[in-house]
Amino acid sequence: MTSADDRIRSASRDIQADAATVFGLIADPARQPDWDGNDNLAELVDGTRVHGVGDVFSMRLTNGQVRENRIVEFDDNRLIAWKPNEPGKPSPGHLWRWEIEPIDDESVRVTHTYDWTELDDPVRMERARATTPDRLRASIDRLAALVE
Repeated sequence: MTSADDRIRSASRDIQADAATVFGLIADPARQPDWDGNDNLAELVDGTRVHGVGDVFSMRLTNGQVRENRIVEFDDNRLIAWKPNEPGKPSPGHLWRWEIEPIDDESVRVTHTYDWTELDDPVRMERARATTPDRLRASIDRLAALVE
């Protein structure tokens, strides 16, 4: 049995770049395959830079499937989170969150979280368990390599 606490995984790292630069890469779905540490994203199918809650973008996964991603949390240059789902279907309940905390004018602390406390699809449970802090950190590291 997995507890709710075990269903929230996070990683953080300081990056030598300003908040707008880092956030711009995260909020632009076309750039997400460049820094995806899960090697799960192939390409943008539909959508543009995210500007607020309710925006939707669609990504093709490396396995060929498409996921729509609805923005559920947004604070420009600070916070963005989305829930993925199969096109036309409700979200199975997992969430990807990015938080950008300025340290000074030239650096930020980036926290990447995968929250599957509300995941209700048994098919996705194994993959959810495999999304470790190391995998989340890999995305942050790739993001840092693009901006530092």
